[in-house]
Amino acid sequence: MEAATARRPSWLAALLPLALLGALIAFFVALDAPGLERHGVPVEEIAVERTELQPGEIELSLRNDGPDAVRIVQAIVNDGFAAFEQDGDDIGRLERSRVTIEYPWVEGEAYEVALVTSTGGTVDASIDIAAETPEADAGFYGLMGLIGLYVGIIPVAIGMLWLPWMRQLDRRWLQFLLALTVGLLVFLGIDAALEGLELGAAGAESLGGGALMWLGAALAYLVLAGVDGWLERRGGGGERVALLVAIGIGLHNLGEGLVIGSAYAVGSLALGAALVVGFAFHNTTEGLAIVAPVAERRPRLARLVLLGLIAGAPVIAGAWIGASAFNPSLAALMFGLGVGAIARVVVQIAPQVRDRAGRLFHPLATGGLAAGLALMYVTGLLISV
Repeated sequence: MEAATARRPSWLAALLPLALLGALIAFFVALDAPGLERHGVPVEEIAVERTELQPGEIELSLRNDGPDAVRIVQAIVNDGFAAFEQDGDDIGRLERSRVTIEYPWVEGEAYEVALVTSTGGTVDASIDIAAETPEADAGFYGLMGLIGLYVGIIPVAIGMLWLPWMRQLDRRWLQFLLALTVGLLVFLGIDAALEGLELGAAGAESLGGGALMWLGAALAYLVLAGVDGWLERRGGGGERVALLVAIGIGLHNLGEGLVIGSAYAVGSLALGAALVVGFAFHNTTEGLAIVAPVAERRPRLARLVLLGLIAGAPVIAGAWIGASAFNPSLAALMFGLGVGAIARVVVQIAPQVRDRAGRLFHPLATGGLAAGLALMYVTGLLISV
């Protein structure tokens, strides 16, 4: 008997509880959930994930965030009824549907849209500034790439040019710059967290809502901790830290690109010199944060170029996603990835800021931390998306 048990694969014992659970669920469903019939008014929760405008049409992408199916029966634009078409009759739980409203909207005007459900409830959507949604053609992707180059890659590269000057500094002032780097990263992390929570609240609660930001943060922190451990075994010291900083900033810039692209898609992004100048000042400081950990070394030029691309190029990918397929829930998750990565980098850099007495918050460190926070805040005021 014991020999037969030994020959039996161990994974069979692990599958037994799952098989029993599956059988129980199948039996429960086959009997149509006895005793759990729904009573009362259906619960209707619809999230508007995206609004697109084409000549004479307003298209809303909806997701059913509630437990019951929802049917749209009327569409109202600025207090007037409008004809509409919908993908299918009912929107089941977690299903998506597109509602296309026939309406002669005028560019630059504001509109309030209300979809009336079969129970008399409403699904509201606001259009602050009406503008035609751009088509995702080669010219569109080229424009998003150019924006990413202007506000992501070039400013980061310019900031990295401080490396030769930093090599001439005394060790104490390098600690000041590392503390300044921590301040920069803390500001970026807080900014990304607030943006992610706001977008999560605007997305589908059934997909997690604001919790998606925290989920992304936890995943990024754990993954980056694993990558850090792997890199530590291979050595690298300051270059390893610089790589982690570049990854953290790159994930933050991915979310930044999402905001740029989605704002462009709805016509609320002014593609002017003021925007480029604002991002140039803001993101140049990110280049400083990347090279600060390697100020005492002489990394190869190819390595520096790679670090700059890791930090700046995600703006382009984010802009493409944001302008062509923006989704609040996805955006919240991506901002969360940036938060977690930045948190891991801060934990990695902080010990290098300690003075000879082992103090973390000595005068130079606290001054650098405050300077980093203030610098990012001031340069952030130049950006309006």
